Amino acid sequence: MNYGYSYPNPRFCNKVVCNSIQMNYFCSKEIKERVMEKVIKLDEVDKYNKLFGLETRHPLVSVVDLSKATHWPEHFKVNYGVYALYLKDTYCGNIMYGRQSYDYQEGTIVSFAPGQVAEIEMQKNVRPKAHGILFHPDLIRGTVLGGEIKNYSFFSYEIREALHLSEEERSTVMDCFHKIEAELKHGIDRHSRRLICANIGLLLDYCMRFYERQFVTREEVNKDVIVRFERLLDEYFDSDAPLQEGLPTVKYFADKVFLSANYFGDMIKKQTGQTASEYIQKKLIERAKETLLGTDKTTSEIAYELGFQYPQHLSRMFKRMTGCTPNEFRSLN
Repeated sequence: MNYGYSYPNPRFCNKVVCNSIQMNYFCSKEIKERVMEKVIKLDEVDKYNKLFGLETRHPLVSVVDLSKATHWPEHFKVNYGVYALYLKDTYCGNIMYGRQSYDYQEGTIVSFAPGQVAEIEMQKNVRPKAHGILFHPDLIRGTVLGGEIKNYSFFSYEIREALHLSEEERSTVMDCFHKIEAELKHGIDRHSRRLICANIGLLLDYCMRFYERQFVTREEVNKDVIVRFERLLDEYFDSDAPLQEGLPTVKYFADKVFLSANYFGDMIKKQTGQTASEYIQKKLIERAKETLLGTDKTTSEIAYELGFQYPQHLSRMFKRMTGCTPNEFRSLN
């Protein structure tokens, strides 16, 4: 079943059009280098399967086993137009995401969302061994999973923030892959989409659980990050950064501790029970209280010094978090 997709014969590859993996075997070195400089726009599941010589059973979703690949590139760059999640079985290469390199070791999961670009470098003459799933946004559009996909924040984690699995967790992930693959082999009927999406959702829920476990098992490292976060907050408000940059963002501090904003936010939430934004707002109010009681500055002056564009924004936040306005707080104390 090929759903109308055509599979070009690599023997007829020419100098104008050349499949990005078939060229490794049938095109000249010059053509290979010229084509491989381009970023592969992976906006169809079938494109990925062709890259590795795998069968396409469904146009919008595929469970892949790279140990069954009939060919593969040693180096390529991908701009994802689909969601992808991979479980690595053995080390066989590196992944570059932005400027960061991750040594993709055995028993780890990495994931990508549409719009992300990754550069993959495989070890020479080593067959890749990994399982994964790729699914197009159209598959989940209008479904429960489609409405919840933004909650799976690990899709925006950086490569070096990969999920490291225990053997039991790996078995759970593989079981989810097998269930989805069984549905794909069953053939499409009126239940297929709902069952496939439900099983993908189950897989992603397990990944969320395992990431939360990882936050706990790395608690000591995470505590160091929180200490640095607290110090960076103090340094920010002790400097003229609020006047120049305005209110600090979660991304600003995530960059300072070399984490993605989503991973940083999820870690702070797990460790403190507060979101990173709530943590920043709490620091803002503490600073406002100190200045209200320790100086004669007006609310407007304090607001501008803390980075607020408008004084009323500080007043609203202060009232929401303390139950009184800045002026009422000053009078009461």
